[in-house]
Amino acid sequence: MKLKATLSVLFAGLLAAAALATGPARAQEQAPTALTGTLAKARETGAITIGYRESSVPFSYLNARKEPIGYSIELCRALVTAIEDAVNKSLTTKWVPVTSDSRIDAVASGKVDLECGSTTNNLERQKRVSFSPTMFVSGTKVLVKKGSPIKSFRDLAGKKVAVTAGTTNEKTLRDLSERFKLGINLQVMRDHAESFGLVKSGQADAFATDDVLLYGLIAQDAAKADYEVVGDFLSYDPYGIMYRKGDAQLVKVINDTFQVLAEDGEIERQYKRWFLRKLPSVESINLPMSAQLETIIQTMSVKAE
Repeated sequence: MKLKATLSVLFAGLLAAAALATGPARAQEQAPTALTGTLAKARETGAITIGYRESSVPFSYLNARKEPIGYSIELCRALVTAIEDAVNKSLTTKWVPVTSDSRIDAVASGKVDLECGSTTNNLERQKRVSFSPTMFVSGTKVLVKKGSPIKSFRDLAGKKVAVTAGTTNEKTLRDLSERFKLGINLQVMRDHAESFGLVKSGQADAFATDDVLLYGLIAQDAAKADYEVVGDFLSYDPYGIMYRKGDAQLVKVINDTFQVLAEDGEIERQYKRWFLRKLPSVESINLPMSAQLETIIQTMSVKAE
């Protein structure tokens, strides 16, 4: 597998460079660094546990065989390869489904080691968990049935709006409703598929979440003729892979791996695969990479001095 081989070689190079930086004699005198945190756990158990989402197209969702696939899943597979190199052991990947509401607790409690979905990195969440470098940038928008009079957030006054529990979008809509006295009737659902279902059934006038997830749901339903995403961005949402806080060795592995993936062009290749081409059992989202994400990846590819 080309990606795995590339990661193994480049990650080994990073470790070798770090050792040589101390000088040959010094490197020979130093004992191997003891593994800690997630790396120690992985070495001992022979496994890594990944939290995935069931309907966050195209980041993390289930294919026809009920297997997790997506952009975030592929980046996490690359992280598992790097962790295997770091602990010098092949690892079994265990898969655990999480929701928007359960994902942070799952990471903080140790139920999952990596959360690979569509999770916004913000200061509030950083109090409990850590995040990889940014892999995507999105923001809250609103999905409605075509022909709806709703064109902006101000048109949501007095309307029933579906949101998914535990998302930044839920907080965004509550704050907007209070600030502008809109009296929005929020319908809080377990996951994105259920929130979308309320609009499809006519039980909600709109569904508010990150725009890319809305496009993914429309593509999954082959429903471009029936629904549209309207209005301006209501929030700024940079996505990252979530992992446990205070794990210095894992921080280095993840940051080094993302630098390698950016430098090698793998992040861009995965983006094209999941955002610009036809997806397994799903239409293409056809969403070109934003200039903002291009800049983030270019910056990420530069090795720290």
